[in-house]
Amino acid sequence: MTVDVEKALRKAMKTGKVFLGSKRTIKALKNGEAKLVVIASNCPDEVRMEVEKYSVPVVEFKGTNMELGAVCGKPFSVAVLAIADAGESEILNVTV
Repeated sequence: MTVDVEKALRKAMKTGKVFLGSKRTIKALKNGEAKLVVIASNCPDEVRMEVEKYSVPVVEFKGTNMELGAVCGKPFSVAVLAIADAGESEILNVTV
């Protein structure tokens, strides 16, 4: 089963618990809250390396940080985000 990442992200934003931004995502990883991390294609390398230290699945978003922000319904760029609770979304079923 393939999951539409954009559609699943929008649903997770509405019904679940999502942390936006590198600082909040890394904090969620350290606290063990993050179940999945989504990284924009142009995410800074230092953030990418920090995220990869944790044994949490990482999904590469095909678009830029501006496009990821737009998918999340935000008027700003989002380079990385963490899903703590998927809500009614199928986002956790995305194959890495």
